[in-house]
Amino acid sequence: MSERKVRVRFAPSPTGPLHIGGVRTALFNYLFARKHGGDFILRIEDTDQARYVPGAEEYIQESLKWCGITIDEGPAQGGPFAPYRQSERKELYRQYAEQLLDSGHAYYAFDTPGELDSARTTAEAKGETFTYNALSRGQMKNSLSLPSEEWKALQSASSHYVIRFKMPDNLLCVGTLSRSKYCYFSSRHIYIYNDANKVKIKQKNTFLAHNITFVEKSL
Repeated sequence: MSERKVRVRFAPSPTGPLHIGGVRTALFNYLFARKHGGDFILRIEDTDQARYVPGAEEYIQESLKWCGITIDEGPAQGGPFAPYRQSERKELYRQYAEQLLDSGHAYYAFDTPGELDSARTTAEAKGETFTYNALSRGQMKNSLSLPSEEWKALQSASSHYVIRFKMPDNLLCVGTLSRSKYCYFSSRHIYIYNDANKVKIKQKNTFLAHNITFVEKSL
């Protein structure tokens, strides 16, 4: 290991009881940190306020304690990188979101929940899965597809918009500790999976955003 101190993060959502899969992830992170003299950090992903369950955060912490997992930094414990709730870090993330927008790596999207539901329904009628990606974003309502004056007017008139990563239309490769390598075309839904000198190519109607575990399950 490098001389830098190991720091691992477990980030559950307070939308209900802690799932056994989450316990497994927390345990693996915790054991890895302890093996290398590192810290175990709990961060609460509470940005989905529509699904927020009062008391779930406390339940999660009690569940980890029951499993023998000691939290070094977290909402209750504090730490040098507080706050540890995502909802309390909005201004920090806004700063970096602005950097992504200025560098052309992100864009504004103004699609309403109804419009997104309509796109999903249309895709399902064709036996497909709707994904907001490099192929579909040109037909959606965002700062890439709309004239500058139009999307800026939408931005000024309403706070109901999101900032999306501008995923490139090319081959991306990701290495992991548990598997050797994943490569996929970001807009064509083709995954190239390389493990133990065996290469498998799968074409799916789903799209990898950031969850490597999802790809492992889909192969």
